[in-house]
Amino acid sequence: MTDSTDDPLPLPPPERASLSDGIRFAFGTLTVLPARITRWDRPAARTGMACAPLAGLVVGLLAAVPGTLLLLLGGGPLLAAAVTVAVPAALTRGLHLDGLADTADGLGSAKPAEDALRIMKQSDIGPFGVIALLVVFLVQVAALSNAYADSWIRGALAAVLAAVAARLAMTLASRQGVPAARPEGLGAAVAGVVPLRAAALVSALVVAAAALAALPAGPLAAAQHAVAVLAALLTAELLLRRCVRRFGGVTGDVFGALCEVCATTVLLVLALG
Repeated sequence: MTDSTDDPLPLPPPERASLSDGIRFAFGTLTVLPARITRWDRPAARTGMACAPLAGLVVGLLAAVPGTLLLLLGGGPLLAAAVTVAVPAALTRGLHLDGLADTADGLGSAKPAEDALRIMKQSDIGPFGVIALLVVFLVQVAALSNAYADSWIRGALAAVLAAVAARLAMTLASRQGVPAARPEGLGAAVAGVVPLRAAALVSALVVAAAALAALPAGPLAAAQHAVAVLAALLTAELLLRRCVRRFGGVTGDVFGALCEVCATTVLLVLALG
């Protein structure tokens, strides 16, 4: 008989964060909306990044409102689209756009990972970043203008879906197995925190919600909106893998780039047909 003190001690259960802590983390990290972050740790990041599409839903609704009002007041679809695109930038202090520009500069530098990461941390924007910003802005405004020209409902739905899918790309980029490129920063705080099962569940819910939201316009519209989300996630996944290979992992800038590329892809697919 062995002494009881030789028995291994039971492992403590994994620490969890409340849903409120996670939502505060998501809104406080991904938006400028008033949300006091109550916890800044891995459990809060896990719940928060799983709730990222919820922050996207609020951002999308706030972006769709002024665009819809301008359209109904006779401002025209182009003006409505431009204002709609500007609102998410304001609600994030332009951080996601800055991340897109920095990531483009890092990928385009053709330098080793350490030098590319140093370029991404610099405050200036290089030619690759400028080109990326121009292309994204032009495509987003043109695609949304097309949607608003059809109807305010279609334009508003496109704006909301793009914002939700963009934050869903962040959820997937935070899944287990995706490393951080640096030991500090937002990338290190959220890299690998979301369980694979949770990431898959959130993705399925967003795709289903996209289809249901467009179903009143017919089954073809529902299918198109679901395909738009799937195509955007595929594009974001390709960019994510490229960044992981290039930089050794993810950074806050990479998350911003994934957000903008995913939103642009959604709007582009919805503009087709």
